[in-house]
Amino acid sequence: MDRESVCNMEVNEMEKGVSINRKVVVVGTGQVGATICYALMMSGIASTIVLINRNTDLSEGHAMDLNHGLPFVQPATIFAGNYSDCKGADIVVVTAGAAHKQNETRLDLVSKNTDIFKDVIPKITVHEPGILLIISNPVDILTYVALKVSGYPMDRVIGSGTTLDTARFKFLLSRHCRVDPHNVHAYVIGEHGDSEVPVWSQANIAGLPLLEDCRACERSCSSEQRDEIFGQVKKAANEIISRKGYTNFAIALAVVRIVTSILRDENSVLTVSTLINDYYDVSDVCLSIPTILNMNGIARHIKIDLDEAEIHQLQDSAKALKKIIGQLKI
Repeated sequence: MDRESVCNMEVNEMEKGVSINRKVVVVGTGQVGATICYALMMSGIASTIVLINRNTDLSEGHAMDLNHGLPFVQPATIFAGNYSDCKGADIVVVTAGAAHKQNETRLDLVSKNTDIFKDVIPKITVHEPGILLIISNPVDILTYVALKVSGYPMDRVIGSGTTLDTARFKFLLSRHCRVDPHNVHAYVIGEHGDSEVPVWSQANIAGLPLLEDCRACERSCSSEQRDEIFGQVKKAANEIISRKGYTNFAIALAVVRIVTSILRDENSVLTVSTLINDYYDVSDVCLSIPTILNMNGIARHIKIDLDEAEIHQLQDSAKALKKIIGQLKI
């Protein structure tokens, strides 16, 4: 991008009231947190990136390594800090928590990560940053925990939710239909985990519904094939973890997409995890539905048309999460 284009973009953003000095803090700089920092640096969306980790040597080492790459990307200030650096942050990305082990469900992590959040979240919010973006698993439950512990309004506490699941769904559909994934429109909603719901009834390519008309790809899309495709979505994390021990690249890109929508005031629609009230009779639980994001956080939820089976699946997903939440001391 030439200098004139950059200047024009900055003028447009200033006219919209968007701050050019964008500060993002990442709390927890393990494999996921460090990759998020790298992706943020590469995107150029943040002018200041702060790394916070209990192991200060690790965060300092990552910061040094990232700084050595600055001659190849857009200017930024990157450093290892502490919780006081959350002051003035537009977004604090929270990845802190116990790691997801192979064959361990996200819900298995809830007790130990809830205790971690009860310690970490107050240390962040005392400095009054703008928006909390929760990545740690189980993300829906921990988004709810963060909301309750922080005392923040619901529009400023967001979980990454099924943003990555939706991306995996779109990729696998694109491979099946032999089209660019950018042209596949489909959602995964509900829990980021075992009870997540593929919205087949609204999946389409170039406006052509997959369940009604497969002219877009001229291939069959039987119920068995649909089950196989979504099975791959649900098994993706375990498949990756079994091979490399963790997932990091795709979730980092999903986080940057969320951060970009907020910092650039895009009003983009993403399936993030937020507090739900009266959505197909689902209330008082954090899970993912299509949500408009802008500089204020959550602008509004979009009530998409679901078929009866999908409605029941979403309600069951909410019940599974609420059962766990009911056992927590928050």
